[in-house]
Amino acid sequence: MKVVFISKKTIINIGLVLCITMVSIFYAMGGRLGFINVFLNTQNEIPIYSVETQDKKLALTFDAAWGDQYTDEILNILEKNNIKATFFLVGSWTDKYGEKVKKIKNMGHEIGNHSSTHPHLTQLDAQKIKEEIYATSDKIKNIIGKSTQLFRPPFGDYNSNVVRTVRETGHFCIQWDVDSLDWTNPGEDFIYDRIMNNIGNGSIILFHNNAEQTPKILDRLIKDIKKQGYQFVMVSEMIYKDNYFIDHTGKQRVAKP
Repeated sequence: MKVVFISKKTIINIGLVLCITMVSIFYAMGGRLGFINVFLNTQNEIPIYSVETQDKKLALTFDAAWGDQYTDEILNILEKNNIKATFFLVGSWTDKYGEKVKKIKNMGHEIGNHSSTHPHLTQLDAQKIKEEIYATSDKIKNIIGKSTQLFRPPFGDYNSNVVRTVRETGHFCIQWDVDSLDWTNPGEDFIYDRIMNNIGNGSIILFHNNAEQTPKILDRLIKDIKKQGYQFVMVSEMIYKDNYFIDHTGKQRVAKP
């Protein structure tokens, strides 16, 4: 029997060729992550952090889990600037502030789902995750007559199981690519610089409805972002509903035919 020895250099070269071939096939398939997941036998799932678009548009989002002290002020600022935003509500928050849920909707804003009790979903199984989502969707529907279609994981905590399960409930899983960190009260100038230095086409900006410094800086931010030519839209108006893929950075992109 003839024994063939392969050098280390040859093995490395073969590996490089395989990697290049995989990448080439990936782009030939329109860059679909699903293809790579199957090819590598992985199950990595990623939420939508931002959206690929040539248009200068972005979305303001507000998470509401605890407290209501600054909600009216935020709504007044949005109305004054003719801005529509997306509010992700926790079910326990809607229990306390049902009239505010109606006000948010009646002022033309979009309402998303932020779970029922704000848990770490990565610590729950699929059934428990669905219970968290459906419970809040039902509560919101009872108040405004419409179920939710957008979901944001509490704490931004997710894994593949969470993202898959969210999709199975009929929701788009939404994160953010620009975090104001307003809940830490880092200072108005800090929030302003952090937002202005990181926004781009298709950005999703994270704020909180009960952060003390948010209403103090929001009007200035909106006006200065508009001066840069951006248009504010709601998340559902910006994301693609079909024929898309999500790249490794969480950017939602149009799938090539």
